[in-house]
Amino acid sequence: MTGTVLITYGSTNGSTERIAETVAGVLREDGLTVETLPARSVRDVAPYDAVVAGGGLYAGRWQKDARRFLRRHRRALAERPLYLFSSGPLDPSASERDIPPVHGVRKAATRLDAREHITFGGCLEEGAKGRVAGMILRNGKGGDYRDFSAIESWAAHVADELTQG
Repeated sequence: MTGTVLITYGSTNGSTERIAETVAGVLREDGLTVETLPARSVRDVAPYDAVVAGGGLYAGRWQKDARRFLRRHRRALAERPLYLFSSGPLDPSASERDIPPVHGVRKAATRLDAREHITFGGCLEEGAKGRVAGMILRNGKGGDYRDFSAIESWAAHVADELTQG
């Protein structure tokens, strides 16, 4: 592939954005041209030859901007390689086992013929926005469970697939 890859994300407190930026960095290192944008900012996916879309998980659902992105661009996304990732478990489970996509993401992945989906651990730290986030933090359930070596490994796999055809 010689074109451009879009890395897009729905993130409320920045954790999923950082994962997207990490994926983008690995793809760039492998020689791909990459553009990283928040899901709400993407107007058209036609200029891109492949898309990686991620969303933070909130109460068992993808972050709303990520959900809307998939819905809004469904026709164009079904015509190009699509990879999906979720971020969210606030425990080590994502590093310990493969976590299947939540129902809505699974349906979208099937409908859009996504090549694959992966779930990474999430991050919720002091200062996070939202009432539920505040409750989670007050109950001592926050923390950073992102595994950047796993994220980089998955991104290298995606880059491999895209560069090998």
